[in-house]
Amino acid sequence: MPSVRVSGQNRRASHTSRTPQGAVCKEESGPLNPALLRTFVEVYRTGSFGKAAHRLHISQPAVTQQIRMLEERVGVPLFVRHATGSRPTPAAESLARDAEGAVDALDFVLQRYFGTDGPARPLRLGAPSDLISDRILPALADMLRDSVQLHTTLALSDALLSQLAAGELDIVIARVRPRLKGITALPLYDEECSLVASPETARDLAPILTAGEAPHVLSAYPLVAFAESVPLIDHYWWSVFHAPRSTAPDVVVPDHRAVLSAVRASVGITVVPTYLCADDFANGTLVPLLKPEIPPITTTYLATREGDVSRPQVSAAHSKLIACGRTWN
Repeated sequence: MPSVRVSGQNRRASHTSRTPQGAVCKEESGPLNPALLRTFVEVYRTGSFGKAAHRLHISQPAVTQQIRMLEERVGVPLFVRHATGSRPTPAAESLARDAEGAVDALDFVLQRYFGTDGPARPLRLGAPSDLISDRILPALADMLRDSVQLHTTLALSDALLSQLAAGELDIVIARVRPRLKGITALPLYDEECSLVASPETARDLAPILTAGEAPHVLSAYPLVAFAESVPLIDHYWWSVFHAPRSTAPDVVVPDHRAVLSAVRASVGITVVPTYLCADDFANGTLVPLLKPEIPPITTTYLATREGDVSRPQVSAAHSKLIACGRTWN
């Protein structure tokens, strides 16, 4: 058993215990201050002593001192400082897995029932703009009425998943399958996609548009897309035409509602989730160019970092979204 030096005149017996990754934890007199774990969790999540200090409303030297105190208790370094931030050591990764849920649970209880002792940390959620407004906010309405704070980020799925992996978001709803290490994802719901145009554009296309000739004919019309990678358009082309698209998008707008506005104005054609067009189809402001026998279906995913779903707010939001997702189509 490794020896532990006891300084001063206090020669009471001291003990050591093994922590994950083989670190030596010194069982010093007195309980561990939970504030040290809270500071550790913020540094781990933000990857920066300075960002953690800002979130905790304390000075950066105070953060540094608290991490050093925790490292003394654990017996090994927890972070490696570098030019752009701080990288967790294997011991920190192990500690974070055990500490994050407990720290968040304590903060949640203190904030909800006492309103003090701990930062009121909002639930940080990322998703496409149409899903935030049409589906996510209504699904989480009960939580929001119960004074849960929510901060949303609107961006493309790949960018949101990168922020999730970096600890900058708690939950992401993505229209692509997450493939990043440390990310857990469940299918949330399947949505049907439609190839749409304005009535004027559809009238021009009608005399010459058949399923067999569609890829060639459609290539002559501007393509309006949600993203340069055009995942929905590519999926539609492969599902219906069994071929790749032959042209790049002419207009890229990272908001499906803006995409539909451009298409209504006869700027071009697009592929969007069908539910977004229900009112337009009923009003005649947009029309489907084709009606495949089997409409293309894409899967939307609910993604979290491994272990985060154990946190009270994340768990509650995760459960509500999964339940509501069963009713979406």
